[in-house]
Amino acid sequence: MRSSTTVAAASAATASASSAGPARGPIADPEPEAVAAYLRAHPEFLAERPDLYRVLLPPRRVHGEVFADHMAAMLAAERNRLRAIEAEMGALLADGRAGTGLAVRVRLAVLALIRSTDVVETVTQELPALLGIETCTLAAEPAPSPYRHRPPAAHGWPRWGVLPLPRGAVARLIGPGRDAVVRSQPTDREMLHAEAAPLVSRDALARVPVFGGGPMLLALGARDAAALPARQATATIAFLGRAVAAALAR
Repeated sequence: MRSSTTVAAASAATASASSAGPARGPIADPEPEAVAAYLRAHPEFLAERPDLYRVLLPPRRVHGEVFADHMAAMLAAERNRLRAIEAEMGALLADGRAGTGLAVRVRLAVLALIRSTDVVETVTQELPALLGIETCTLAAEPAPSPYRHRPPAAHGWPRWGVLPLPRGAVARLIGPGRDAVVRSQPTDREMLHAEAAPLVSRDALARVPVFGGGPMLLALGARDAAALPARQATATIAFLGRAVAAALAR
């Protein structure tokens, strides 16, 4: 009986052998005996190519005969594929729930900014607890001086609580064309998170588009990765950066 399993295996072997030399026209189907001989010489052929089991017709189980149970292999391959799909869907759902939780916490943070009389203090002291993270800081690059011979200000916001950044840092850290970024491997932790840097395993950065002064960013640092989900948080974090800018402009 000409098995679809053996035909598929021999076809793959013949195609592989023919690719090594010049094209000689259409290739005829191999004889069943040649397929069987190849599989006997290469018993690992199907085990190394489990994807073939998804297109092969399984043999019918016949009591009293001993043969390889390809049905079991096909079921195992399909189960592995389904497990991979379920794991990916689970990760997406977890990120979705985390993103929804972050959106709710950002709304509370915005309410705190609306009633704040000291925005920098609210950002650094109140927002970490509201957002469920370890640290929240503002950092700004030097403000350009209006006078040619006068050195620029230390940073773009002339008061305590705003960390200084070197020129070009905001564009380098957030990237061109983006308003926010979530980083699973934060860099420049000491510069952005100061004494809380050892606690930060994931952070999020957002532009704070203040008028005048140097470029400014909002840096959120978290110990728990779930507090700042990577897939569905950037738009929410960017909105928070714009809310901080609006509060500073009051």
